[in-house]
Amino acid sequence: QLQLVESGGGLVEPGESLRLSCAASGFTLDSYSIGWFRQVPGKEREGVSCIVINDRTTYYADSVKGRFTISRDNAKNTVYLQMNNLKPEDTGDYYCAIARCLPTITYLTLWGQGTLVTVSS
Repeated sequence: QLQLVESGGGLVEPGESLRLSCAASGFTLDSYSIGWFRQVPGKEREGVSCIVINDRTTYYADSVKGRFTISRDNAKNTVYLQMNNLKPEDTGDYYCAIARCLPTITYLTLWGQGTLVTVSS
């Protein structure tokens, strides 16, 4: 089966941290740029982070710079999104996908069911 599976979401209070995982099945993702996207009801889907696998360059939306870090573990065929100092505005469904990182973080193909992040006191 060819898919990406997101996990790691949950309910946290402002200021806490989560690490999301994007695990590839049926293929290796080390040859692809991978983006993390956030969907909030009533708003457009936005790219929050992206990693260019081949050259290891990373990109972030302005709203998460300094708080989020995208990384990869090729041995586990997984991309991570470390989210620190979470804010209520970070609440949403998070998806990973094969993506284009420039000029903006753009979905290309193959994302999964997503994982829900809720930041609330």
